[in-house]
Amino acid sequence: MLNSFHPMMLKNKYVDAAYFFSCLYPFSKALFSVVLFTCILFLGPALQAYPQKLPTIDNPVLPGVADAGVIKFNGEYYLGGVFTNGSFYISKDLIEWEGPVQVFSMDNDWTEGPSAGNDQIHDALPEQPSWADRDFWAPHVLYDSEDQTYYMYYSGESVESAIGKCMGVATSKNPEGPFVDKGQSLLCGEGFIEIDPMAFDDPATGNKFLYWGSGHEAIKVQELADSRTDFKPGSQPIDLIDTIADDHSDNYQKLVEGAWVVYRDGFYFLFYSGDNCCGENAHYAVMVARSKKATGPFESLAEATGSKNSVILEGNGKWLATGHNSVIMDSTGQDWMAYHVIDSTDKEKGRVMLMDKIIWNNGWPQIIKGN
Repeated sequence: MLNSFHPMMLKNKYVDAAYFFSCLYPFSKALFSVVLFTCILFLGPALQAYPQKLPTIDNPVLPGVADAGVIKFNGEYYLGGVFTNGSFYISKDLIEWEGPVQVFSMDNDWTEGPSAGNDQIHDALPEQPSWADRDFWAPHVLYDSEDQTYYMYYSGESVESAIGKCMGVATSKNPEGPFVDKGQSLLCGEGFIEIDPMAFDDPATGNKFLYWGSGHEAIKVQELADSRTDFKPGSQPIDLIDTIADDHSDNYQKLVEGAWVVYRDGFYFLFYSGDNCCGENAHYAVMVARSKKATGPFESLAEATGSKNSVILEGNGKWLATGHNSVIMDSTGQDWMAYHVIDSTDKEKGRVMLMDKIIWNNGWPQIIKGN
């Protein structure tokens, strides 16, 4: 369906020429060949430039979805995020979505205690982990084709009052779950620093990495062990993108979070968001940096171009606080960005999800709004 070519596009414009060729052929094969060659020479570019049907995604795509992450498996796209209960929306074309696909009963450990009513992740992870008891945020799922296992990385509030957010990992043989937590956290820290995990396999080296970060500290990366359920022994977190202490309205990096990494044309592109996703003073945008190595150093768009900031997507009169994106490639090779916004005409309904096309220009991504 996407980028499909319809022969009827030629109707009325070239049918008379085709009829002329068919009448000419019986009288002079040589003359026919000359005319045909001339027409191909001059009409060829016109045919190539003739408007084709572009993929169309009507925004907003989904209501009530924030921190949207999209993965593809067996020809279908799975979308999850905050406020989807750990369940998925499913699509064959990124246009029509079914769901959310609820695959577990709410009659489980999550219905009592501090996590009662928490709507982030409990459908996909029916048994509450031992190391956290509330505020489970922004899960990211990666599929390992070698062991045919799905790995879900997520964060939650520690059961220890002196500790803030922790990150953990759970596994399943099915993208719809059930996922089983490994039994202990990957990493804990103060406040909400250890959130927004994004797992990434380096196509150049085969190494496995986990990106994460928020809480007014840098976005970080650390190598994972082959098991994916622990960090590689001896590895340490590496700071990649730091905050910028500046109250100017053009600065979105007072807080950075929501890392998403894409490898393209020899560069690792790190998409990230900042600085305030929500509330009356929401001030949020998507930014980008790139590196020749998965572990950096990363050069921001602002550093590379001298721009006032590294923003590639920010709000307008209709949509506010654009951010926390994922990137997915469709079946034609076209990249799309999924992200959340606040509708300025109806702020009470919370965040909604939009999708826009990404084009690549001079080695950097640009967002084509309104597709």
